[in-house]
Amino acid sequence: MTTTEPPTRSAGRTRALVAVVALLVAALDLAVKAWAEITLPGNPIDLGPLDLRLTFNSGVAFSLGDSLPAAVVVAVTGAIVAGIVVYAWRSAPSLDVLTGLGLGAVLGGAVANLLDRARDGAVTDYLHNGWFATFNLADTGITLGAALMILAALRNDRRAKTATTT
Repeated sequence: MTTTEPPTRSAGRTRALVAVVALLVAALDLAVKAWAEITLPGNPIDLGPLDLRLTFNSGVAFSLGDSLPAAVVVAVTGAIVAGIVVYAWRSAPSLDVLTGLGLGAVLGGAVANLLDRARDGAVTDYLHNGWFATFNLADTGITLGAALMILAALRNDRRAKTATTT
């Protein structure tokens, strides 16, 4: 009997995958933020379509909530990160590799931005292209992680439809 279901992974292995990806994304982002804070003040670097330019965002995405007290933004962000952790832990037995990678990237980016914001009330941004908001590697991890999770969901949905028609 053939099946179109992806191979199952143990919950422990999936949790480890999510944790390792999250740790790598967060560590890389925090290291680059530290470098940017030392190197970029008053000294942007032009790389063509993308500049390295230091800015600080006291709000969340696209500076939303920048007038709120930092403690409120940290508390709300912390609650969201906690929700992602609970979701990752509980859903681990049913996650495929692609979803685990995406979830790890989202979690790593969220944790990195939370730790950065908790330090001084703002997130360090440094990737600037002139036509979009200035962002950082954590934001990139969140965006790419979400894209991976959407891709995995679409792939799994296609597999489920194929399995029901055969």
